[in-house]
Amino acid sequence: MQAIFGVFYHLLGGFASGSFYIPYKKVKGWSWESYWIIGGLFSWLIVPPLAAFLTIPSFWEIIASTSSSTLFYSYLFGLLWGIGGLTYGLGVRYLGVALGSSIILGLCSVFGSLIPSVYYEFYPKAGKETISMMASSSWGQLVILGLLVCIIGIVICGKAGQMKDKGMSAVEKKSSNAEFKLGLGLIVSIISGVLSACFAFGIDAGKDMANQANELWKAANPGQGEFLFQNNVTYVVVLWGGLTTNFIWCMILNYRNKSFGDYTNSKTPLLKNYIFSALAGTTWFLQFFFYGMGESRLGNGASSWILHMASIILVANLWGLVLKEWKGVSRKTMLTIVAGIMVILLSIIIVGIGNSIK
Repeated sequence: MQAIFGVFYHLLGGFASGSFYIPYKKVKGWSWESYWIIGGLFSWLIVPPLAAFLTIPSFWEIIASTSSSTLFYSYLFGLLWGIGGLTYGLGVRYLGVALGSSIILGLCSVFGSLIPSVYYEFYPKAGKETISMMASSSWGQLVILGLLVCIIGIVICGKAGQMKDKGMSAVEKKSSNAEFKLGLGLIVSIISGVLSACFAFGIDAGKDMANQANELWKAANPGQGEFLFQNNVTYVVVLWGGLTTNFIWCMILNYRNKSFGDYTNSKTPLLKNYIFSALAGTTWFLQFFFYGMGESRLGNGASSWILHMASIILVANLWGLVLKEWKGVSRKTMLTIVAGIMVILLSIIIVGIGNSIK
């Protein structure tokens, strides 16, 4: 029963992450950086401490009593993840919800399982596997195989994007995704896929905070198992890092594009723009909220990460169909993108199997 609930929570998180960008499409008359940072304020500054307060009333005392090194590394990984989150938005902007999310999350899921082992090769830590240990074990070889399969899937998706770009007229491109830019989209998506994996490292770095929340809850609720919302306190610190990166970049873009006026431009539907941006940002945070719940029930961080990523890819591609991002493409192009997505999902399954047998 615990596993069933864990899968259900991850599906909810996948739906939230795969759907968060949809409200942004309702924002009118604002530059990308303006609605992105308004949504981000809700994602990273407003909603996380509210969720923590509602589930862990003493969350601020836990943060205040945590060592400075734990807070620093949680924040640092959040900072790096923030670059991944920033480029996620750009990847979806230039490639569309379906293609952008498939490439980014495929990379994110595989690198999230691989990069820690590379790190621990140079900075060994008790109980942590190194890349050399992976290469000499059956589970590690499966993870590495999954990475190679993921790269193949991304190449196929990239080919599908190239076929779409060449095969559609200017009018069709505009009706599908007016901002479609294959080359730039692939670059930012790859950067996002690698750096987005840092969120998992941030959770690991801040595990002391989650453990404190878990112990306090167990003391008040003996015999009830693991605390469902223990990661909510860690999210507060990790997401500060994400806010820092995104806020600085969006302010730079506001200055460069002279778009500071967006926030008060009465010629745009201001109230609706703020509401839709806030809705997008809140939905973005809910993916982490449900991820933490799912992980607490499944009890396996790696498997949870893989399941979460797979759920997002499936939801994002369903939205891609609903939004007709591939409208007007040839049957060959459609089959190519479907094949690419299936290969990426296969890579995630391979990585998940590898992590499950270690």
